[in-house]
Amino acid sequence: MTESTAAPLYKVRGLQLIGWRDMQHALDYLYAGGEMKQGTLVAINAEKVLTAEDNAEVRTLIDAAEYKYADGISVVRSVRKKYPQANVSRVAGADLWEALMARAGKEGSPVFLVGGKPDVLRETETRLRKQWNVNIVGSQDGYFKAEDRPALFARIHASGASIVTVAMGSPKQEIFMRDCREVHPHALYMGVGGTYDVFTGHVKRAPKIWQTLGLEWLYRLLSQPSRITRQLRLLRYLRWHYTGNL
Repeated sequence: MTESTAAPLYKVRGLQLIGWRDMQHALDYLYAGGEMKQGTLVAINAEKVLTAEDNAEVRTLIDAAEYKYADGISVVRSVRKKYPQANVSRVAGADLWEALMARAGKEGSPVFLVGGKPDVLRETETRLRKQWNVNIVGSQDGYFKAEDRPALFARIHASGASIVTVAMGSPKQEIFMRDCREVHPHALYMGVGGTYDVFTGHVKRAPKIWQTLGLEWLYRLLSQPSRITRQLRLLRYLRWHYTGNL
């Protein structure tokens, strides 16, 4: 790898994270040598670190993913605290997905979309084709039964997709990607949570200034006060951060 496509690795609570400087660095890394990497991309924020600590299955799923990156500002700050020389920035999963879709459109990479509500998925496909001329070779909304999974895996394999993005929430999307890779290993898989909803405007994301200040979590809390229980859970992560137990 060249300097522009290589990336250091940092550990937070035992999770090995890729240290991307910015979005361009992330894209250069994933497309090193003109060929897209194969494996699984997982966004790591403080909530996911906590879940990995408490749930052995989730920990195994995350550990197995080749490409873990800091999606949350709390995790970025923890990396910087633990490794003072680290030149690492937050790469938001929603932004990385859009950047990958734009690159896929440019390269002609075949893309398969999984998850989301049927109408949201249709809107996502339409916009991707119109905005970046993305070569979408198949899709499946998130409303399928467990017994339908083998047929879906076969469809994804037959499509020849080199990028598979899965919007099912965690840990469902990580489980899906792990199992699908057994049938169709030669692709880059990315868990994207509610990204299709944000991309199509069904869910409003925090304004840029809130994102820049690292306060996207506060914006979501103010917009959805019911998240307070989830936010209080993060106090445990803050304790690790400030006591150096990273």
